[in-house]
Parts: sequence; C-alpha cells; structure tokens
Amino acid sequence: MVRMSAEERRESVIRAATVEFARGGYHGTSTEAIAKRVGVSQPYLFRLFPGKKAIFLAAAERCMEDTIRTFEEASEGMEGEEALHAMANAYTQVIAERPDRLLMQMQTYIAVAAAEAEGDHEFGEAVRTCWMRLWDTVHLPLGADTGATTDFMAYGMLINCLVAMGFPVEHRVWEGLYPSTRISGRLEY
Repeated sequence: MVRMSAEERRESVIRAATVEFARGGYHGTSTEAIAKRVGVSQPYLFRLFPGKKAIFLAAAERCMEDTIRTFEEASEGMEGEEALHAMANAYTQVIAERPDRLLMQMQTYIAVAAAEAEGDHEFGEAVRTCWMRLWDTVHLPLGADTGATTDFMAYGMLINCLVAMGFPVEHRVWEGLYPSTRISGRLEY
C-alpha cells in the first residue's frame, strides 16, 4: 500500500469536502462525513486543517480557482465575443460534468451570507477576494467592458440557479437565455 503525503491527503480532503459540502452545505455537513469519505480519522483531519471552517474555505477557494482556470484556459488568446462564447461553453461543460462544483459555489454564497449575518466578516472577505479574481478573469477578455462582464456573470448566476433547481434544458425557462441556443440537448452560447 502506497502512503500518501500530508499534501496529497490535504488534496483528497478538499475533494471530499467539496462533494460533501455541495450536498449538505456548511451547517448540514459533518467533519465526520468528510473524514469517512477520505478514509481518515477526524483527529487526522484536524491535523491537516484547523477546523471545519478552514476545510469549507479551502473547498470554496478551490472551486473558485477551478472556475478561474476554466475561464483562463477557454479564453486564452481571445477577446470580445469569441472569448465570451469560449468561456460560456467551457463553463456549461464543467457544470454538466461536475455538478458538485456548481453546488459548492451555491453553498459558498449561502455560507458567506450566514457568516456575515453572524458578524463573521473574515470568511466573506476571503470569498469576495476569490470572486473578484473570477470577475477580473472574465472582465479582461471581454475588453474590460463592465456591462459585458456584468451580463456574463448575471447569465452565469441565472444558469447556476436553474441547474441547481433541476430545470431540464428542454424546459421553457431556458428559452429566454440569449445568446444561448440549445444544440443537441445541451445549452451552448
């Protein structure tokens, strides 16, 4: 049996936490469930991370970083409409193939709102910092056009909500999503 390094274990915890938190949210997910999914004890989990909040934040940041990387790779060497379509199609593919990332994003926004309501601004600040990197990643290929960036992010959030609620792509609610069109049963921009 090959032993994993602490860094490899940490990565497996982040992957497992993403799946668990995506399903149950911050308050509905136990560190026991995460430890069990990884195959480690809770005490070992807390040697890797100082607490549940740190695990959640690591998973949230990873989700944002993965989305940033998706947009960067999709739009490399492009700008304007070409970049918009490339990023939108890449994101559509990611959420179709990795719904846990989409759900983790949604759970992150809920967790930030709950933390802010409880007076915990540190957590929200960390997530907002990641989100602004996401904004900038989209903003530059779209010609630093604030309106185009806002539209792209707004459509993305609408798509996130519709997918999270389980609306199939055939449902009439998708018909108004300009500039998207349905091609072979899946949404494309």
